[in-house]
Amino acid sequence: MPCSPLHTPLCDLLGVPAPIIQTGMGWVATPELVAAVSNAGGFGFLAGATIRPEDIDAAIEKTKALTPKPFGVNFLMDAPGADVIADALVRHRVRAAGYNRSPDGKLIQKLKDAGVLCIPTCGAPRHVQKAEQSGADAVVVQGGEGGGHTGTIPSSLLISACADAVKIPVIAAGGFKDGRGLVAALAFGAAGIAMGTRFLLTAESPVPPQTAQRYFAAGLTDVIVTEEIDGLPQRVVVNELVRELEAKSGAAKLLFALRNALAFRRTSGATIPQLLRSALALQANEKLTRSQLLMAANAPMLAKAAMTDGDPVGGYLPSGTVAGVIADRPTCAELIERIVREAEETLARLAPAKES
Repeated sequence: MPCSPLHTPLCDLLGVPAPIIQTGMGWVATPELVAAVSNAGGFGFLAGATIRPEDIDAAIEKTKALTPKPFGVNFLMDAPGADVIADALVRHRVRAAGYNRSPDGKLIQKLKDAGVLCIPTCGAPRHVQKAEQSGADAVVVQGGEGGGHTGTIPSSLLISACADAVKIPVIAAGGFKDGRGLVAALAFGAAGIAMGTRFLLTAESPVPPQTAQRYFAAGLTDVIVTEEIDGLPQRVVVNELVRELEAKSGAAKLLFALRNALAFRRTSGATIPQLLRSALALQANEKLTRSQLLMAANAPMLAKAAMTDGDPVGGYLPSGTVAGVIADRPTCAELIERIVREAEETLARLAPAKES
């Protein structure tokens, strides 16, 4: 699409034909999903945040074995083992690093020195400006319609404001699923779109059928923002777990979170000192209370219950609002081809070719 409006600076930056990114969803963005997206012409991000640091090399190698196309790795720079993951990105010459919390200047410089593109996720114009000043090559801007941790500003307003605030490419996230959305994002000033929920519900996604069915059954009003998961606003598909947490006392919630913290330590392999250092960094950057800090341990384990273990009742279902209007599970190739076709048809309808 070199002559098409859909061929944006983001395509040239990432080396892809379609300006469509798959976000690094924890437990979901596996090598299989990432490779399927990249093979289809988009750009996939591997979920480094839920991979043990000692296993990241194997995950990257598996992804490279499944696709010759470029892809990225998303991880938390304040988490235990972040330096190990950054070193792996450099060693394997991964195209891009995604991150969203507590950016580490030294790690960012290490990645940039090695030619790894830095693409953080932000939710406010001032954060986007700071990311650009810190060396970001592009930035994902997530509006309030996005899944997981989210803000309150609608994508339509936030994306335009952020695109006006910086010179680097802005990638629109929050409420995108089709070709019409891609055209709208370009009109807002973005250079492409990033999608989580839409790729979560594809054939190559590892999400078990029983969990996917809860997403398909959700209407627009079933996708809500709650602070019950980890003390911060998260957009989720409401389910039995959320209602149960709403009914728990404060002490019961903290005990529940403590159990999840211990479970996460076993799963991640992190030592207690490592977790404490990570927690202090998170508290300092996010201005969390002690209760919120402990509750933060809920999210990874409760997401694993739904996304990996197939328990959509006892796990939580992070979701963008678009879950309320998604009804199929295409392959990544089918989805990206459909988005590009719809976008081209939309552009043709808006600006029909003149008859000679």
